[in-house]
Amino acid sequence: MEKNGFSCPATFPLASSLQNLNLNTGSSLEKALYQHSTASNAKTNHRSLVSLCLGVLGKHFEDIIDNLSVIMDSFPPDIKMAMMAIARRRKLLNDDVLISLADSSWEVLDISGSDVSDFGLTIVAEMFESLRAVDISRCREISAVGVSELLNNCRSLETLRCGGCQRSGTAMRRCLGILKPKFVNVTRESWEELDSKEIAKGAVSLRWLLWPNIDGNSWLSLAADSPRIVLNPNPSPFSFRGVQVQVPTEAIADIALDDPFVKDIDPKTWAVSGFVPRVVPLPVSSPTELPKAERFRLAFVERDERLAPKRAKNVRQHRRRAERELVMSSTEAKAVALASRQGKLLQGRT
Repeated sequence: MEKNGFSCPATFPLASSLQNLNLNTGSSLEKALYQHSTASNAKTNHRSLVSLCLGVLGKHFEDIIDNLSVIMDSFPPDIKMAMMAIARRRKLLNDDVLISLADSSWEVLDISGSDVSDFGLTIVAEMFESLRAVDISRCREISAVGVSELLNNCRSLETLRCGGCQRSGTAMRRCLGILKPKFVNVTRESWEELDSKEIAKGAVSLRWLLWPNIDGNSWLSLAADSPRIVLNPNPSPFSFRGVQVQVPTEAIADIALDDPFVKDIDPKTWAVSGFVPRVVPLPVSSPTELPKAERFRLAFVERDERLAPKRAKNVRQHRRRAERELVMSSTEAKAVALASRQGKLLQGRT
């Protein structure tokens, strides 16, 4: 470009670029723009619209919980799982929420640390056909009844996470008999070759059991009766029991089962400001948590019930002693007592 017979040096790079630009190669230009847009999105880490909507619903979960079954009826299984994961993290997961969101196509179920009870677990266990991994750790409302229903109904269950609290540990100890397999016409030479169809009862497909702080007796019982079950596996490149074993992601304790469903959702969703968790009333069986006056009252009632038989016995002894003293001191009473005794003897002879 020239002005007054002189060329401007600053315009040479721009002119050279325009000359080298082929306007007919629109596909190359579009490809470059797409790559630039993709790189920009990767740098800014934008969340998807679905994740943003789930985050909004999760923040107001308590407002939709009464109509949850109607709202989530037509949603796909992964969205229902994400909503349940949010409810679990917000301490809102109970029987009603679980039943409203449960989908028969789920392969994993994480209800750890929730208020789900035997009732809710039994209902959903009858629905699932392809469930492979379940986490019931730290569930204080689930007893041996719920665990047995889970193991008997979910025939494809491979990974089970339990323990974490006294109630969950007690429930698992009472279900050790279910974990012990019962065979039908087994001709295999090793546990690795055993097929689940050759196990008649018990946890037919269970292979991985995560039970932190397991007691010694339960550990010995599992090792002796159920050697096919790997207890508390650790991911390692080395072999296990002489066999190279690949530990699945569901059996890694550091990874929650529902993490993949909420990885793209803002963690602030389950850390809502001002949210107050539901207060669970203290059970009567925990005297250390009761007020001092209530503990004294319970101790008095327990002592009174314990001494009641002894007091009744003392009353009977005092009554018999008073009757003997009356007979010994009164001639008329003595005559009545002797006549009564003679009458009983005559009735016995006849």
